[in-house]
Amino acid sequence: MMDSQENILQQEETKEVIQEAAAPEVVNEETAPAAEEQPRKVYETKAEVLKRVQDIAHGDETPQKDEVDYLKTAFYKLHIAEREAKLKAYLEAGGDPEQYQVTPDELEEHFKAEMGIIKEKRAQIMKEQEAEKQENLAKKLSIIDQIKAMITTPEEANKSYQEFKSLQQQWREIKAVPAEKASELWRNYQLYVEQFYDMLRLNSEAREYDFKKNLELKTALCEAAEKLADEEDVISAFHQLQKLHQEYREIGPVAKEQREEIWNRFKAASTVINKRHQQHFEGVRAKEEDNLARKTALCEKVEAIAAEENKGSGDWEKHTKEIIDIQAEWKTIGFAPQKMNVKIFERFRAACDDFFGRKAEYFKGLKNTFKENAEKKRDLIEKAKALQDSTDWKSTSDKLVALQKEWKTIGVVPKKLGDQLWNEFLGACNKFFEARNAAGAGQRSEEHGNLEKKRDIISKLKAVAEEAGDNIQEKVQSLVEEYQAVGHVPFKDKDKLYEEYHAVLDKLYKDLNISVAKRRLNNFKQNLKQVAERGGNALDNERARLFRQYEALKQEIQTYENNLGFLNVSSKKGNSLIDEMNRKVQKLKDDMNLVREKIKAIDAENKD
Repeated sequence: MMDSQENILQQEETKEVIQEAAAPEVVNEETAPAAEEQPRKVYETKAEVLKRVQDIAHGDETPQKDEVDYLKTAFYKLHIAEREAKLKAYLEAGGDPEQYQVTPDELEEHFKAEMGIIKEKRAQIMKEQEAEKQENLAKKLSIIDQIKAMITTPEEANKSYQEFKSLQQQWREIKAVPAEKASELWRNYQLYVEQFYDMLRLNSEAREYDFKKNLELKTALCEAAEKLADEEDVISAFHQLQKLHQEYREIGPVAKEQREEIWNRFKAASTVINKRHQQHFEGVRAKEEDNLARKTALCEKVEAIAAEENKGSGDWEKHTKEIIDIQAEWKTIGFAPQKMNVKIFERFRAACDDFFGRKAEYFKGLKNTFKENAEKKRDLIEKAKALQDSTDWKSTSDKLVALQKEWKTIGVVPKKLGDQLWNEFLGACNKFFEARNAAGAGQRSEEHGNLEKKRDIISKLKAVAEEAGDNIQEKVQSLVEEYQAVGHVPFKDKDKLYEEYHAVLDKLYKDLNISVAKRRLNNFKQNLKQVAERGGNALDNERARLFRQYEALKQEIQTYENNLGFLNVSSKKGNSLIDEMNRKVQKLKDDMNLVREKIKAIDAENKD
């Protein structure tokens, strides 16, 4: 009768043990999501990446696929950036894009060799791990068979209890099995363990001892789980928790009245760790999404710059600097989400490649133009040198002046070469003219007389500049005609006299333009009333005519200023053309301002 009662009690306890074993856990290795990748180290040089690859290839650690893929991406990102920088430097130095060759990279060859070793190492490790998993599967199947053999009668189960506990310990010590077999294997193991407990007959003393021992073990696991809340490394804490869960479910039951309490304590500690783990990766994902948004914005900036029209070398260099600044900013931004990281980089690189490819084509064409212009200028230098020793003063002077005019029609070349060619050309011209001047020493007396006449005219112009009256313009025009009628002056005084003459003339013209503009504007305003009295659209028609005149002047100014940008004259003798063009531009600007004031006057009249 006693044995029967104890048997009934044992069966009830065993059912509770089975229920606890089958209870769902907060997290376990089978149901837990795979741990996500931690933020990676940022490598600054290819040598740093290679050093890490060599450590993995020749060290004892197991190569991790995520890290190996990351190292490969990091190496070639640096490698491509370095190659593009070399190409840029080559092109900026005037190199021919068609002649550029990519030089072999010794570091890349070493990197490929070490990655080959890692690949072989990983393949061997995978092979060994698979063999070990198959071996572990066989061992666990054998344990299941042995437990199954013990489930015959309650007496046999009772006798085999110690052996059963030993098999359970062996089961815990055996590690991974093939993933596709793990769930089925665990269900079979649990099934026969439950059946064994159904057969098990333990006396009350042994059962209490077992419960007490299991409670101590589970309490220790609770304490360990609670301490993980203070672990700074969230990822490490999460992985340690998985091991604790594995140990917890391998431990047998505790007394009925303590089971729920101990389980709730362990579950509560697990919830803290799991929540920290979840929050950590939510932060990582949010940061990656922010990085993606920032990188997308940079892609749009580069694409917008690449779409802009480049009217000359200045625009290309300006946009190049902007893109290089954007590339530098790109390097400061971390990874985007894994599924988009490669795509967003490819988009960014494609936009950069498009811009720099078209830039290379532009400068290739510009280089050909420079080459043609340089050849034309060298041809003129040869012609000037052929004339530099001539004594046919009049004819040769005309020829050299013609050559100088032709020189100005030739387009630009790189500044350094342009200065060199100009100095060579100017040297040949100067040699002839200096010889001609030396031979024409008899003319110096006349030239000195002309110098005095021109200085006297300049003095008169300065005096006119201080006068006030209505006939100033006629006086200035008369003196200008008188000045132009005077012959040559000594060569050494020519430039200084030229500057002095045009300085006072520019001041006079500026003052005259202002005075005339004011008078014209006043007359125009007085006539507006008469125009307005015509009725209809008279004022609007006049405004439209003035606006067309304003746009025409604006276009003409722009044309002059563009032409000035192509002039590259480094000698005093060549400055006269630039000065004359600058005066024309200023005159046009004054006229444009006058037209603008007239339009404002019409607008004011319309408003009234």
